[in-house]
Amino acid sequence: MDMSPFFFGLYKLVKFAVYPFTWLIVLLGCLTVLVVSPVSPRRLRWIRVLAVSAFLLAFLFGNSVVADTLMGLLERQALPFDSSTAKRFDAIVVLGGGAAGKGTLRPSDELTDLSIQRTICGVDLFARRFAPRILFSGGDATIIGSGPKEALEMKRTAQRLGVPEEAILMEDQSRTTYENALATKRLLGQASILLVTSARHIPRALGLFRKQGLDVTPSPCGYSVKNRPSESWRGRLFALLPEVEAFEKSTKATVELAGMLIYWVTGKL
Repeated sequence: MDMSPFFFGLYKLVKFAVYPFTWLIVLLGCLTVLVVSPVSPRRLRWIRVLAVSAFLLAFLFGNSVVADTLMGLLERQALPFDSSTAKRFDAIVVLGGGAAGKGTLRPSDELTDLSIQRTICGVDLFARRFAPRILFSGGDATIIGSGPKEALEMKRTAQRLGVPEEAILMEDQSRTTYENALATKRLLGQASILLVTSARHIPRALGLFRKQGLDVTPSPCGYSVKNRPSESWRGRLFALLPEVEAFEKSTKATVELAGMLIYWVTGKL
């Protein structure tokens, strides 16, 4: 069954709680409280513990070696689609990766870079005739208020890239990967599908879709790392230096791993 608004909000809250940046803010907040409090031997011990913990957290999640290793654990499971295959599918399914709403500065609703990347990959597969139809799946994932529908924006982008409207299916109610899988099953039944999403997202998405009994072949796109985890550290001494991009990559990998754990615990994966 689909998630209720309460559980959807709770799911998003749990994801927020596993962000390394959230942990860092909590550690620094506790450290600040202790620093401004009256000094005592016990408080000094806790100050040292929290300071070291905050440093290690920032260092570990902020260097490329750890970031690439975490991301590589996910992306090594996403083998590239063999485009030389003669196999054809009933439909290509492209999962949304976010959409940004218009505002006082942004003139119109638009896809995030992640959604654009997935849309282009799906359109490319359609252009090479791997399937006669392409389904865009993704709704409004905002928790409070309303926002743009990912599927609608992906459809508009695909049409600009030359996909005829009659070949496009659209599912604009799902807010999570689990709901993507349920909606795809309702729309396509037992059809064979070519699933397009980001490489790091493939392990979770593939598991959820197959759990619904769907005949799925993955087509990952947007790899974040170049080498396997065992090779990510070689000759990269300077990669141990902190980088904003590395912290962001570590966060994405952590959230994805946490999402897999949540779905596994709840029996959906």
